[in-house]
Amino acid sequence: MSKKKDNSSRLFDSGCFVEILIFLIILGGSYWWFFHINNIDFSKFVFNNSVVYWLQDKFPNLPIPNLKSEETSTEKETVLKSKETDSTPTESSQSSSSETVKNPPDLPKIESPSPIPAEEKIVNPVKPNNNSLEKETVLKSKETDPNQTESSSSEIVKNPPDLPKIESPSPTPADKKIVNPVKPNNNSLNDKVLTPWDKKEIRGIYLSRYYITNNADEKTIRERVRYYKKQGFNTIIHGVWGNGCTMYKSEVMQQILGANSCPNEFNEQWLVWLIDEAHKQGIEVHAYFEKGIKIDKNSPIFDLAIAKKWIVPGVDKTYDGIEHYVLDVEVEEVANFFTNILVEFVKKYPTIDAVQWDDYLGYHAELPGKVDRTEKLTSFTKQMVTEMKKANNSVSFDLSHHNPYWAKKYFAADWEKWLVDRVFIQAYNEDNFQEELNYAKQYDGIGITDKQLHRLDELVNNSNIKSVLVFPLSGEPEKAANRVKSSF
Repeated sequence: MSKKKDNSSRLFDSGCFVEILIFLIILGGSYWWFFHINNIDFSKFVFNNSVVYWLQDKFPNLPIPNLKSEETSTEKETVLKSKETDSTPTESSQSSSSETVKNPPDLPKIESPSPIPAEEKIVNPVKPNNNSLEKETVLKSKETDPNQTESSSSEIVKNPPDLPKIESPSPTPADKKIVNPVKPNNNSLNDKVLTPWDKKEIRGIYLSRYYITNNADEKTIRERVRYYKKQGFNTIIHGVWGNGCTMYKSEVMQQILGANSCPNEFNEQWLVWLIDEAHKQGIEVHAYFEKGIKIDKNSPIFDLAIAKKWIVPGVDKTYDGIEHYVLDVEVEEVANFFTNILVEFVKKYPTIDAVQWDDYLGYHAELPGKVDRTEKLTSFTKQMVTEMKKANNSVSFDLSHHNPYWAKKYFAADWEKWLVDRVFIQAYNEDNFQEELNYAKQYDGIGITDKQLHRLDELVNNSNIKSVLVFPLSGEPEKAANRVKSSF
């Protein structure tokens, strides 16, 4: 008996395959039409993602997109575009960017760490830049996380909502430096800083011409100037002439005597160093022509003066125990000698502040013959000063002499007619000190010895005494200067 073929089973198998194929074609065509023709969001029609998952599981090669990943990528693109269009986030952009940081619902929420106050560096409040605190905090946050964008950096500056707001401290008056209203210039100090001693126009100390002998070197001379500066003096009166010869190299001396200076040993540049250092220290230098027109037997020109009859008759015994011989300025050769010496000096040292002659520029009244030489001495001095001014008008011609009455009566020195610039009254005699003081008030100042330093308070506190010159006759100017400083 022949068996009949089971066509229903075959038909069912082939028919099932055809049905599935038709279903897939319809599904694929719908997918393509929805997405590529009308740009219809497939997620609006497929509400259950399980269908998509089932299709992907059964047909791995079927091109069905992952909706969740596509949604996430779309949101990322939106965030990037917003950052490119607006580098400075507004409040709305900050809130939207914070929403994109949220994790998907299926994953645990990861909280972004909030900045702690330790990361914020507080800038010194004294600085005038109001934005210094914000800028420095942003820079510090960028150093710790270089991948941060501008928006995240600006968010770090702001305090977290749970922390109190940190305000930039404002500068307090205590942080401001108080500027000293007194300028450090000695010439501009006000009355509160200046002592009565400082107010004197000239605070001078005398140094003998022998003070630079024995080849005193440059270091010694400069240190000496600085020492007297510290003792409060603003003028050094230094000997440059005495006993008929110069303490510097002189062509005039060479022509007249055959020797260019006194026989003492000294550095040729000593006065250059002295003037230079003194001016650096704000000190004036006055060249002192000690003994003026008088010499003794030890003078290198004594024999020449005797031979040429340059000396007036007699011996000058103005001071006990000292015999001097006075050069006669009525002799033209003598007058020219002194004038040429002075002119040469102010040309050789053009920055010298002053030259000063003393009471030895005069003729003692007790000289024999009782000859009145007042007019001759006045004529000579006026001519010498005039020629000096022609050579260097910036140099002051000063005198340290007796009061005008005494000088004229006993020394034929009518110096009020001599065209001098300044006169300092010598008050070496304690017996008539008050009388000399009265004269000093009328002129440019007073001169005292180191034996009269007890008079300093009286002189310094007398506003009518413009200047005080100290002459250490003991030969110890350093000690005298120190005593003067100790007095104030």
